[in-house]
Amino acid sequence: MKTYTTRMKDIERKWHVIDASDKTLGKLATEAASLLTGKHRPIFSPNLDTGDYVIVINAEKVRVTGNKPKQKQYYRHSGYPGGFKSISLEKMMHDNPTKVIEHAVKGMLPHTRLGNQMLKKLKVYIGDSHPHLAQVTRSSGTESKTAEQRVS
Repeated sequence: MKTYTTRMKDIERKWHVIDASDKTLGKLATEAASLLTGKHRPIFSPNLDTGDYVIVINAEKVRVTGNKPKQKQYYRHSGYPGGFKSISLEKMMHDNPTKVIEHAVKGMLPHTRLGNQMLKKLKVYIGDSHPHLAQVTRSSGTESKTAEQRVS
């Protein structure tokens, strides 16, 4: 018996739609990261990008538990003295809710070039409309009715 090795030409990518309405941020990010890495497929290989495309809609309706909206901080540094900046989750959700989901998913992907390649297949949108209607092949279990009608 020979060992099967996955090749790039064997990978067929699908498009998945996940509705973020009333989903917890961490559980949503875990589901998206699993689909992006390809761990749900029998041909998964840790050295290849075997994952699918993921579209997250209704990013502004994602939930966080406890006091996280006020207590959780996102940090960055410009590289200059005194260039340390922080922003709360509450303010970031108000300004740009797509960044919150992208940041959470990015933390669950490999921190390598392969992880950056996987992150490019994540599309996050505010509201339930997105420009990828022709590509969508699968909807997540809690997909909104309007998007399901568009898929079929």
